Amino acid sequence: MSHHIYRVEEVSVCGPGQLWLRFDDGLERKIDLTGLMRGELFGPLTQSAEFARVTVDAECGIVTWPCGADLDPGVLHEWPSEGPAMLALAATW
Repeated sequence: MSHHIYRVEEVSVCGPGQLWLRFDDGLERKIDLTGLMRGELFGPLTQSAEFARVTVDAECGIVTWPCGADLDPGVLHEWPSEGPAMLALAATW
């Protein structure tokens, strides 16, 4: 059994706390991350200037910020099914 390891190829901010992503399999997705933006690691992203510093790590294809926050491309690719668990986890931060 094999599974695809997704990589983000392109990212841009498309609204407050929202990202547009394009993955290596061609999928494009808009994701609202405002529910994750709390705690020591993701809290700095509530500042729009910090959120706008998002990049894609060219080596790993992950979404990352200079503050140290990053997100797994597999979770982002499967956000409709994985997102609710991530948001529930973030509520405990």
